[in-house]
Amino acid sequence: MSFVISGLPADDFTHLFGATDAELEKHGVIRKIANTKPGYPCRVTLEDAEPGEPVLLLNYESHQVKNPYRSAYAIYVREGQNAPKTYKDALPPVFIGRPIALRIFDKDGMLIGADLDVAGDLTAKIEKAFEDPKADYIHAHNAMHGCFAAEIRRG
Repeated sequence: MSFVISGLPADDFTHLFGATDAELEKHGVIRKIANTKPGYPCRVTLEDAEPGEPVLLLNYESHQVKNPYRSAYAIYVREGQNAPKTYKDALPPVFIGRPIALRIFDKDGMLIGADLDVAGDLTAKIEKAFEDPKADYIHAHNAMHGCFAAEIRRG
């Protein structure tokens, strides 16, 4: 079963790029400097920031639905990254070596299943989830911290 994993649209964040720390604070955003790799996974490029690279820590509404599964949480975005990355039938670098939780949703944004990968079988788990004809999309989350990692759609 073919699938596509896409980074978030950079346009959602470009108004924050280059802002002063005081301006960011008005939006509830914090600029940090990556000090380890991995450790600061960008949701646009789906790659970890390099040590010394500035990142923005912000709250992001990843599941914008009008039901109880609406969700928002903290994410990182690398400053100045304007081109979201897309991976077809492949896992992005930020998934490798991390435990990933999958939340499987139907076309109405209702949760119909979930899975957890800690052993490196994520591709198989994604393909299995899409065997269910009711599965419309999947949200991947970093299992340790609970933050949104990326959306997965049928390819």
